[in-house]
Amino acid sequence: MTRQSWRKSSHSGTQQGDCVEVADLIPGIGIRDSKDPDLGHLTLTSESFAGLIRSLKQTPK
Repeated sequence: MTRQSWRKSSHSGTQQGDCVEVADLIPGIGIRDSKDPDLGHLTLTSESFAGLIRSLKQTPK
C-alpha cells in the first residue's frame, strides 16, 4: 500500500481552519477535509474534478 501525498489548497481559509486537501489517487483525485482526515475522502475522476474546478471558478464570490 502506498501513502498518498495530500496537498492543502492554496485557497483554503486561515481564520477558521477551513482547509481542503487534494491528492492524486489511482484512479482519480481525492478530496478531504484537513481538519478531520480520518473521516475519509471523496474520489472523483480527473474529468469530474476538472468540471468541479471550472464550476467553482465561475461561481461569484
